[in-house]
Amino acid sequence: MGNRKVEQGETTRTALVEAAAALFAEKGYADTSTGEVVARANVTRGALYHHFADKEEIFRAVLETVEGDIFDRVNAATAASIEAGAGDPASLLRVGTDTFLDACLDRPVQRILLQESTSVLGWSHWQRLDNPRCPRRLLAHGLAQAVDAGMIAEQPAEPLTHLLYGALVQAGMIIAGADDPVATRAAMGTAVERLLDALFAAGTGHPVRDRHRSLAP
Repeated sequence: MGNRKVEQGETTRTALVEAAAALFAEKGYADTSTGEVVARANVTRGALYHHFADKEEIFRAVLETVEGDIFDRVNAATAASIEAGAGDPASLLRVGTDTFLDACLDRPVQRILLQESTSVLGWSHWQRLDNPRCPRRLLAHGLAQAVDAGMIAEQPAEPLTHLLYGALVQAGMIIAGADDPVATRAAMGTAVERLLDALFAAGTGHPVRDRHRSLAP
């Protein structure tokens, strides 16, 4: 009986998070009411407040879900790269950053992670987020492996992680606000590739060769 109640509770919470995610992506946080979340999830208001103290707490749960989805996509893409024989740290970092930028074309990622998370939770809180399934953790792991392998110049991985993740999030924001998100994603992908090229060249001591020169205006 106890297990059934736990399962029902998890089902209700999942329904609330999914309903809120859809509404936040469609209408934004400010224009979404808890009543709308309850109605879309087809649960009672009491059920909502059993799981969440307020709308901001629902948003935190939604944001964790969005980040977790990106985390899973990056993990799947890097696993496929390893299986295909391209499992060195440099290749995996390229695959991971590409996958993150692809995710920035998705509306929930754009609205919830890139556009509204800082205004809802505050910039300082957003920077402190330590969701175990945050894609920043995968980036930190990948950069540390590249440093250990001598592909990136010897340095602490944490500061570099903050800088590169900040660049990726900024690229995502530009993609989200662009008139042509697909073309902008391609341009941002080229810029990130060049940034990684420079990091790897500094590690090996080899000069950077611009593999994207033909794409430059």
